[in-house]
Parts: sequence; C-alpha cells; structure tokens
Amino acid sequence: MVYKDKKICVVVPAYNEGSQIAGVIETMPEYVDTVVVVDDASIDDTVRVVKECRQGRADLFLIEHETNQGCGGAVITGYAWAAERDFDVVVRMDGDGQMNPDDLTSLIDPVATGAVDFAKGNRFFSGKAYEVMPKLRFLGTAFLSLLTKIVSGYWHLSDFQSGYVAISRKALKTVDWQKMYKRYGQPNDQLILLNVYNFKVKDVPVDPVYHVGEVSGIKIKKVIFTLGWLLVKRFFWRLKEKYIIRDFHPLVFFYAFGLSLGGLSFLLFCRVFYIWFVGSNIPTINAFAAFSSFIASAQFTLFAMWFDMEANKHLRADDE
Repeated sequence: MVYKDKKICVVVPAYNEGSQIAGVIETMPEYVDTVVVVDDASIDDTVRVVKECRQGRADLFLIEHETNQGCGGAVITGYAWAAERDFDVVVRMDGDGQMNPDDLTSLIDPVATGAVDFAKGNRFFSGKAYEVMPKLRFLGTAFLSLLTKIVSGYWHLSDFQSGYVAISRKALKTVDWQKMYKRYGQPNDQLILLNVYNFKVKDVPVDPVYHVGEVSGIKIKKVIFTLGWLLVKRFFWRLKEKYIIRDFHPLVFFYAFGLSLGGLSFLLFCRVFYIWFVGSNIPTINAFAAFSSFIASAQFTLFAMWFDMEANKHLRADDE
C-alpha cells in the first residue's frame, strides 16, 4: 500500500526495548513501506525480538550498533540508511511504545503534501500531558522548550523534547546529520540544524503515551544542566552560521550589545551590594550606572529576539 503516492520509511531507534519493540513493530500502519530498527548496542533481548518479528517480512530491517552511540546516534544511522534509498517521507518512532501509531498520518500529511519540510509531534496541545507525564519531567520539558524557542529560532513551536517527527527527502539530504548531538537533547539540536537551512516546520498535536511498561533512564535534574549548556553553545553557533556566514542580519549586534551590557550590569550591581554591605551606603553613580546598563541590556536583547522572530516567520506552515 502506498500513502498518497509517497514512499514512507519509519526509523525506530531502540535501546533495551525488548519488552516493547514487538508491539511497536506489530502496530505499524500498513501504508508504511519500510521499517528500519536501529539497535543501539542493547544488552537485553531487543535484537532477538526484532529478528523474530522479521520472519516472513520483507519490509522490516535491522541495523545493529557495536557500541552505544545514544539515541541521536541511532537516529543518524537510520537517517543515513533512509537517505540512500530515496524515501519521500521518513518518520522517527521510538521503540519504547510511547508514540501512538494513530497519530502517524497527522505527522506525514503536511510533509507529504509539501506544506512543510518537517513535522513534529506536540504533546501539549491536548492538555493531557500534565495529567499523564511525570510532573518533574513535564516541568523540565516545559522549561527546556521555552529555552529552545530562543535558541532554535522556531518561536511558533513547543514541546521540543518530542522525538515523534516526520522529515522530507529534501531536508533529509540537505542537512549534515553527522553534526547533530547524539545524546538526550537530539530533538532540540535537530531543530537548530533545520533552522540554519531555513526549513519549514509544523507542530502536530499527538497524544502522550506513558505507563505502557517503558523504563526511562533520564535523570531530569542532570539533563537540564547538560542540555542547558548544549543550548547555550548552539545558540551562538546558530547566530554565526545563519546571520553571519550564510547571510547577514544586524540582530547579531543587538544580541552582542545586550549580552555585553548584561554582563556589565551584573558587575556593577555586585559592586553596589559590596559597598552597601561593607560601608552601609549605596554609591549613587554606581547604582545609576547599574540600572541604566541593565535597562539597555534588556532593550537590546528583546529587540534582537523580535528581529529573530520576524526573520523566521516564513518558516511557519502557510495555514498557521
């Protein structure tokens, strides 16, 4: 079965998903032409289960990593495999059973019709996410999504941690996926790469699926700091790649002035509080300079964000 005259491939990254992977494979919709499972050096029976599922099926393939490369590494391997075979739409669906196959058509449609180059599942649209997601994970995801809006340039998106995505052949072959971050944070980094190449992206409502027997190894407290640092580095990388090397936009000056004045105001406020603590008086000129630099920093930074938002408005779907 062909879906709207498009060849569809689903990449399934899997690590220790022996209890869930069979269900993911068996519930794959019939219109999917090919499923490729990328086992990321699992130490359970994931490979054995997939091989059993392959019996009598010509549409199911298995790639085995010799060493663990992280979920992003498995996705990169799957993307490379699919790009060589010229699929029209490639979907990433994890092997933990947390991605509802009923939502697959909603993801594929905008990419298959050419409306966007990339469609991403958003678990926050329905309002169910807060009820079914672990509370700490929900809050961490919401915070990281807010930060990723600024870093990625896709201001109209949310739920950047969602890995349920569909990508066009053009985007798959244009982006150098070897540059993508391989560990937790890969979905965030993927969007930063897509923004540099000016690909259109759309959020699609999907139902969050939890408590189906999956085991999460994510430690959200640790991840927030690790991913936060990654996003800081990627923020400056995107500005350099998109607004200096590939094209020029004056917003880089606004960000530079805003961040520089922000650092200056921090030092000035430290001096104010130090003198206040030691001498019990507030140095008037110092305090005035601190407040002035802080206000100027906020203005420059907000204008830079506004310029960035305007520069990326054309990357929304036409119906948004």
